[in-house]
Amino acid sequence: KPIRIGIVGVGKIVRDQHLPALAGNADFELVCAASRNATVDGIANFPTIETMLAAVKDLDAVSLCMPPQYRYDAARKALEAGKHVFMEKPPGATVREVEDLRDLAAAKRLSLFASWHSRYAPAVEAARKFLAATRIKSAAIVWKEDVRRWHPNQDWIWQAGGLGVFDPGINALSIATHILPAMYVTEAALDFPANKDAPVAARIAFRSAEGTPVTMDLDWLQTGPQSWDILADTEAGKMLLSSGGAKLSIDGKLVHEAPEREYPALYERFAEIVRAGRSDVDLAPLRIG
Repeated sequence: KPIRIGIVGVGKIVRDQHLPALAGNADFELVCAASRNATVDGIANFPTIETMLAAVKDLDAVSLCMPPQYRYDAARKALEAGKHVFMEKPPGATVREVEDLRDLAAAKRLSLFASWHSRYAPAVEAARKFLAATRIKSAAIVWKEDVRRWHPNQDWIWQAGGLGVFDPGINALSIATHILPAMYVTEAALDFPANKDAPVAARIAFRSAEGTPVTMDLDWLQTGPQSWDILADTEAGKMLLSSGGAKLSIDGKLVHEAPEREYPALYERFAEIVRAGRSDVDLAPLRIG
């Protein structure tokens, strides 16, 4: 029996990724959507999550794709209504919000999924296994892209809770916290545009418990080719995880590459945890500090 799912917040990421992933997954039946300014053809559409939940009684789950500062209230409403919840990255504006949702899901015996999509890039697991088998001397995260290309005319990203350059940067952190040793911030410099609440660039220094230095360079104004790389100097060679986790090279030689299928893998994972009656909520990318 397919999981009957509704999607909330119909924007660019939904049309580019969520709708195709759901269409290709027999575990789900997309039955409705809720969005203030957009609709999805062929299903029931509502202006708010409240009207959607009230009208579609046999809904099993919701996928929340609105900006992070609005996700907590929507997730609580869905959980209180007895629905499993899939949350786009980042799962919330603060760690405490997501902890509360995790506890509510457990109390309701529902599944909550914090979907760090970049962890599902094809070369991430190969990078994790490589690093686990050697000693890391140092590492660097370089994540630079053009906000005008990926978030055209979207003001929410500059508002409090919208994260600014950490909206893409959280993708880098979701991979880094999965493949690198636990680390903490030692120094940070953030660049804020005039009259904005969120940064457009950041330079951060980390150190692991073993003393391994890690640097992070985030920039949201890079034109031309986009940079989504994690580099590590190790005793087994120099590792480069590039293209957002799609390619892995060791000492300049490409050793792993596969077609990108992050969002299909996310929905496969969501179906798995719903069927198993458990949650998947890793807070490490949000908690790092």
